[in-house]
Amino acid sequence: MTGFDIAGTSEPWVLFVPQGDVEVLRQLSVLEAKGGRVHRFDSRDLATEQGIYGAFAETLQFPGYFGRNWDAMVDCLDDLCGAATGGVGIAAVIDEADGLLAAEHFPLFVSVLCQGADRANSAVDLDGFSRGRPAIAEHFIFEFREFDPDMIARRVEQQDLTVTKGDGFVGAALNPDEWH
Repeated sequence: MTGFDIAGTSEPWVLFVPQGDVEVLRQLSVLEAKGGRVHRFDSRDLATEQGIYGAFAETLQFPGYFGRNWDAMVDCLDDLCGAATGGVGIAAVIDEADGLLAAEHFPLFVSVLCQGADRANSAVDLDGFSRGRPAIAEHFIFEFREFDPDMIARRVEQQDLTVTKGDGFVGAALNPDEWH
């Protein structure tokens, strides 16, 4: 048991793992075999907030009216279309994420990813009503050349997130006391 399921709709939504982790590669293959999509991001493109908005909008095919701010990003992650998800789900993999740890926006970026994924991974809307569609698996994986779980957990910890450490990974999801 790994403690995460990239091809499913269970927490954690954001994973921090060593680069080339065999279990992550296996689960990404399972997601693709089900029809889901794996999207890769170069961490250098995510060094600024504007870089994040541009890279995510282009890769995940956000609509033209995307507002290029954090709230709009949460909304677009929640509303990903079939072309970006295969109608099943996505995993967005951020390669060589080591440099992002020091970025001022990093904790907020992780929180935004958790918010968007939490909504996408649910079959109900924010008011608890059925969305009329099944939940779509949505996970974000940060791969590190130098994987230090304690340092990553300290950098990600914030009141609105629950951070867990498992065997070879750190996970983040929304803190239910703050969000649900």
